[in-house]
Amino acid sequence: MTSRGRPHKAESPDTECAESKTTAEEKKKVCLPRSQRKHFTEERQPGTTKEQKPKEQKKTIHTEEKSSVQSNRKEKTIKQQTTPKDNRNATVQGTKAKICASKAQTTEQSAEEIPKMQPETPKDTTKDSLKTTKSPVEFAEETPKDITKDSVPITKPKTCASKIKSPEKFKEETTEMQPETPKDITKDSVPITKPKTCASKIKSPEKFKEETTEMQPETPKDITKDSAPITLLRTTLEKLKIKRNDKADAAEVINKIIEDIVKHLKGNSQCFNEVEQPLRTGSYYENLKISNPDEFDVMLPIPVDRVKVTPFGNDGAFYSVALKRGKNPLQKFQENDTLSGSKMLKEFREEVKKCVGKFREWEVTRKKKGCPAVTLTTKVQSVTISLDVVLSLVIKSSWPPFTKEGFKIDDWLGTKVKQEYKREPFYLVPKYEGWGAVENDGVFARDVWRVSFSHIEKAILRNHGSAKTCCEKGKARCCRKDCLKLLKHLLNLLKVKNTSFDKFCSYHAKTTLLHACCSRPIDSDWSDSSLSLCFLRLLNDFVAHLECGELYNFFIPTQNLLSGINPTKCKSLARCIKEEHEKGFPIFQVTTGQTAFDKN
Repeated sequence: MTSRGRPHKAESPDTECAESKTTAEEKKKVCLPRSQRKHFTEERQPGTTKEQKPKEQKKTIHTEEKSSVQSNRKEKTIKQQTTPKDNRNATVQGTKAKICASKAQTTEQSAEEIPKMQPETPKDTTKDSLKTTKSPVEFAEETPKDITKDSVPITKPKTCASKIKSPEKFKEETTEMQPETPKDITKDSVPITKPKTCASKIKSPEKFKEETTEMQPETPKDITKDSAPITLLRTTLEKLKIKRNDKADAAEVINKIIEDIVKHLKGNSQCFNEVEQPLRTGSYYENLKISNPDEFDVMLPIPVDRVKVTPFGNDGAFYSVALKRGKNPLQKFQENDTLSGSKMLKEFREEVKKCVGKFREWEVTRKKKGCPAVTLTTKVQSVTISLDVVLSLVIKSSWPPFTKEGFKIDDWLGTKVKQEYKREPFYLVPKYEGWGAVENDGVFARDVWRVSFSHIEKAILRNHGSAKTCCEKGKARCCRKDCLKLLKHLLNLLKVKNTSFDKFCSYHAKTTLLHACCSRPIDSDWSDSSLSLCFLRLLNDFVAHLECGELYNFFIPTQNLLSGINPTKCKSLARCIKEEHEKGFPIFQVTTGQTAFDKN
């Protein structure tokens, strides 16, 4: 017998949201469509009404329901954290019913997930679903058919609370779905990449500067990196060779006139009768002459004993000379305890002219300002030959203190060879720079003497290898001299092409080679098979000296050989050399013949 009382609570494994309380009005709003309605039993409790679903409820198109009351509570907490603000505002205010995990997500949630989960949203998908915003109650009243038709067909609503992803995981997935960044994006482009968030990975300013430097547009290549056309260089060297017959004919004429001048000085001059044997220097006697045997340099040394040599200026290249007491035929040229270079050169010139006047084939050229030589010219088989007869003083004492930091051949030729050379005397020639009337400590510039080590230069270039057998017959050859010949030839051709380069001479090229040999002392660095690379290295050294306007004397490191030349001209010459290299040295393709008149 059944009595009326409190009805028993129906138990069902699918019962959910047990703790939710709804009024009759709220229940009416959330009821399902007729097509999905089932027979429910109502059991009255004090102040509450509970709806129960049948034990076997068909699956909806959303998902299966297996979450517990505790899962729903957890889901509610997570949804409050992850659900967009506008989505929470879309729900009906005052409704306290909890929508279970089985309910599909609203169109707002679907619409918000689509832009996050996909790089681009198709135009069709948002046409219907994104136009209207529906509350959870209205969305629940729609039939499954409508939901499938109008909602975005890609996303499948996730109903299980256990499958809801944390914000961190959701962020990782959206990041993965972004269009993939090319892997090598920072290799070729300017390094403005996405910011580094980890402090430990932030690069130091030095490292960042190095990377940005590497990524900058490539600077013009150094001229030593590209090989010069080796065939052209070999062909040019062949053209620069002097024929043996021409060399023999020129040497015979030069030797004859020098012998006559020495005889004349010894027999007819009271001041220069102690002249010593001629010192043949310069490119011809160093086996560096190119094209034609048309230039010769011969020094006629006058020995002096007991002299005082005092530096003139600060570069260490010029000196004033004072003869000490004693009988010396040169005393007539001394004024105020200074041996006048200009007066002595003037009389020497007169004596040479007397001798040469006997030979009609020779002519004495006009004196050049500051030049220490008497220049003679003649023709040998239609080739004009010039001879520089240079007056010089032989100083048989230790080298000037300014040479202490120079002449660095220790790693190249050895310390013993260096000591042997330094035991040799040095020479002074009557040469000055600038205005002759410039006075320093009572001495005029026109009366000073310039130090010369041309005899040491000749000895070095004739024995130029770190190995004693370098370039000997049957031994390994180097390309030191060939490189210098090419550089001298290039300079001569550029001087013919542009007369503003007339102040540059072959001595600048020779000094560059001497420095280069000290920096690259091993013979293998100058292998004959590496002519192209070695020439470009030497050319690069010369260009570097021109661009900075500094080329120091090999023996006197305090003297800058480019100090008297306009820096603009130095840079202009450097630019011309670079252009020739970039074009493959077309200037070498011109027939080798007439070259600029060049002084060593």
